[in-house]
Amino acid sequence: MLSAAIGLSLGLIGGGGSILTVPILVYFLDVPPHDAVGMSLAVVGATSLFGSYLHYRRDNVDVSGGLLFGGAGTVGAFLGSPVTELFSPTALLLIFGLLMFVVAVSMLWRRQHETDEAVHKPHAVQGVLAGLGVGFLTGFLGVGGGFLIVPALVFFGGLTMKKAIGTSLFVIFLNCVAGLIGHASQNDFDRTLTAVVMTLAVGGAIGGTFLSHRLEAHRLQKMFAFLVLGVGAFLVAKNYVVLF
Repeated sequence: MLSAAIGLSLGLIGGGGSILTVPILVYFLDVPPHDAVGMSLAVVGATSLFGSYLHYRRDNVDVSGGLLFGGAGTVGAFLGSPVTELFSPTALLLIFGLLMFVVAVSMLWRRQHETDEAVHKPHAVQGVLAGLGVGFLTGFLGVGGGFLIVPALVFFGGLTMKKAIGTSLFVIFLNCVAGLIGHASQNDFDRTLTAVVMTLAVGGAIGGTFLSHRLEAHRLQKMFAFLVLGVGAFLVAKNYVVLF
């Protein structure tokens, strides 16, 4: 059920599900945190590829913009992958929780008109820099970065919210591939468990993509922001005490 929620969120709002994958793997499936990062990249990457195809069929993917942003992201992912091993499992999960707080607050503060139409002109240089930053987080923490990619594509890429969601999934796929290659030599995670979680997540992505074309994006983001906030609070509270 939780695995399906990963895909549901990715298909629905172009992100968010990936930031739940590592906590689900660690706390519900007893996967070691360092292995969970690699598994997360595989699950989120495959799910995003499938979701982006579904959005592409509805003309909601900007391939050229996605390649530019994703190209910068792959470089960042390669740079971020080795950094994972420099932190303890507890520190990784604490950083994850703090990042979730930032994500949740940014979602809650976004104004409604920003989820409907693009209001900024494209800025290529800023877009590349944003891609590098998101890619680094992808390689470091195993997150697809859709919660950062969607607003970046709206603000720096000049895309509407609907097209930013579909393009975000394409970029997440590119970032995850780069991050997974970077992690391939560092750990050997459970392929069978990964395949099971991946299958359930892809099923959720089908439902999420279907709903994304029928529900208001700003309402969905607000609901998901509270979910992310709750999980982030759990991670910070659980790991802060252990680390300090």
